[in-house]
Amino acid sequence: MATIRERIGQLYGNLGRGARSSKGKDVLVYLIFVCVAFIFWLLLSLDNEVQRDFEVPLELQDLPDSVNVVSQLPPSVSVSVKGKGSQLLRFLWSRDLPTMKLKFEVQKNRPNKMFISRTKLESKLRDYFGSGSQILSCRPDSIKLTYTSSPGIRLRLKVDADIQTNFQYIISGPIRASVDSVTVYSVNPVPSSLKYVTTEPIVKAGLKDSTRYEVRIKPIEGMKMVPDKVTVLVPVEPLISKKRAIAIEVINAPEGYNLLLFPSKVTVSYLVPISEYSNDVPVKVFADFNTLKPGMAKIPLSLSASADAVRNASLSVDSVEYIIEKSVR
Repeated sequence: MATIRERIGQLYGNLGRGARSSKGKDVLVYLIFVCVAFIFWLLLSLDNEVQRDFEVPLELQDLPDSVNVVSQLPPSVSVSVKGKGSQLLRFLWSRDLPTMKLKFEVQKNRPNKMFISRTKLESKLRDYFGSGSQILSCRPDSIKLTYTSSPGIRLRLKVDADIQTNFQYIISGPIRASVDSVTVYSVNPVPSSLKYVTTEPIVKAGLKDSTRYEVRIKPIEGMKMVPDKVTVLVPVEPLISKKRAIAIEVINAPEGYNLLLFPSKVTVSYLVPISEYSNDVPVKVFADFNTLKPGMAKIPLSLSASADAVRNASLSVDSVEYIIEKSVR
């Protein structure tokens, strides 16, 4: 069997013989003319004027450490540009455009505000694309930013969540965010009535596993949150069946009387998170003396499962036989 090197050698030999043949020479001349025509077309195209739309990313630079921008800087500006193909070539073939940097400036006639007019923004875009380019339109056509030098205040963070698990699963603990408070910056004083901030609502159903969600802090007009998004953990566990023999407790028995129950213990079945299976959660069974009526052969039982983790608790029997015993003094 021929090796790969031998096959490659045979291929090169066949190509060489084909190129030296009369038909191969004709094909080679044709390809050369195609390449020359493409180069001429490319040169002519680059010399013509073209119009293209771009998304230019923005970045604010030279921002002092003591200044926090409250309003949101647009991540990019949509620009329609007209210019020579040679001038726009590096933008046409680039997947990620370079960032256009906007210098932070304190404007004396606008306290706590920075305004970049349409004329100034278009001037920066012409410098970005080249002096010979023509800016036909841009969105937004101007940029307005508000900022503050005042220190931020810490506010408690509440998670706004409406979470439903699948059948036989349970939320096994508190739903927590990655931080318990955020720093709030505002140009105006933060109202004293504002005690906390909340996340954007999380609404999910049918969960079977613990899940993390990245969620934004609910914005408040004129304020900036740091951080502005958090990770929220929803702990979910499966429920498993458990059975226990529980002693029946007699309640509301009159003074001097007692009840003898047969049996004195009953089996309680319930669902519990897998992490709590080895723990005895507080489950109680009661026999209420006040429920007795003349002629009743059995006393009804009631069940109390105060733990949040307990689900679908049930008794093996709903009543037991009894004997009223009078205490002897």
